[in-house]
Amino acid sequence: MAHRNWLTAGVLCAIVAVIAASGAFFYSERPTSADSRAMILPVDPTPLIVVTKDGNRSFSIEIADTDTEREAGLMYRQDMADDHGMLFVFEIQQQVSFWMQNTPMPLDLIFVGQDGKIRAVKHGEPQSQAIISPGVPVRFVLELKAGTAAKYGIEYGDLLRHPAVGTISGPGIPPSDKGDSPNVDSN
Repeated sequence: MAHRNWLTAGVLCAIVAVIAASGAFFYSERPTSADSRAMILPVDPTPLIVVTKDGNRSFSIEIADTDTEREAGLMYRQDMADDHGMLFVFEIQQQVSFWMQNTPMPLDLIFVGQDGKIRAVKHGEPQSQAIISPGVPVRFVLELKAGTAAKYGIEYGDLLRHPAVGTISGPGIPPSDKGDSPNVDSN
């Protein structure tokens, strides 16, 4: 009888250990794209400014600058404030492609070159696997709620100002283009 109790206790301990290990394996503080929860990054303390011909537009942003953060992006987000967005920062200027699978919210995708200037504005349809690409190399992508670009007159050639964009430098950017911006007053 003592042998049977030891065996039963051993089996129960093994089952509890497997369940605990499985829970630890599948639980993560920061969700990935495979999770059904939205990833929420800290809001950067400095607002991102888009300099348009009609004035400056200010947005609070989350910055996705790691592979894991860029992969998850705004997936699973149900809603977002009109003045909020996510800035994707890539290590180098390159061709990029996005899709909206697992993203229930329609978005504007604003593709930005290394110099901070907008290269393309595209629209993302919720839950779509259609590829969204600017067709030119970019260093940043700003995702905003759908319709925000049109509402605020954000278009090709406008300039983004933010420390994450302003600190970027590299080959092919003339010195006069690194920090200069048009003199535009806010509305």
